[in-house]
Amino acid sequence: MNKESIRLRVKARKSLLDADERARAAAAVFDTLEHTAAFMMADRILMYHSLPDEVSTHEFIERWHDRKHFFLPRVNGVNLDILPYDRSRLHLGAFNIEEPDGDDTADINDIELIIVPGVAYDRRGNRIGRGKGYYDRLLRDTKALTIGVAYSCQMCDDIEPDPFDVPVHYVITDTEIIRVGGR
Repeated sequence: MNKESIRLRVKARKSLLDADERARAAAAVFDTLEHTAAFMMADRILMYHSLPDEVSTHEFIERWHDRKHFFLPRVNGVNLDILPYDRSRLHLGAFNIEEPDGDDTADINDIELIIVPGVAYDRRGNRIGRGKGYYDRLLRDTKALTIGVAYSCQMCDDIEPDPFDVPVHYVITDTEIIRVGGR
């Protein structure tokens, strides 16, 4: 199945989740994340500010932002800049995603953990994003541990990666944590 077909199939699955199911799933995902050694040990974490159809990161960021150094991405041409999270410095940016303002960009090499959004994942850590390649370009340049977060309905059978696709080290859903073998 091609990536666009998978995107449409997962979109249909997610549309069946009601608000309570989404909230419970997000709570389960982030409860699992915050109990991982990777999260407990990391101080500098690249998050994402979720869109309405994604596992919501908003409550998690608010709960932890005073104890961890969170960063958010900002679209800059075909790449992502990384800036510190500051609720008072967010604006609606590219693709209607809240992005940070400022010039104080961080180096990807200073990030210890990256929480990666995705439309779909498989058990090998392959992901399908929204099709622009922003995260693949970012992830190819990092040594940080990467964790994809998703609703369990976003898990798919093997995704056929393109040569430029970068898999994640772990995938956490509301029902399981998947450690990708060989990474």
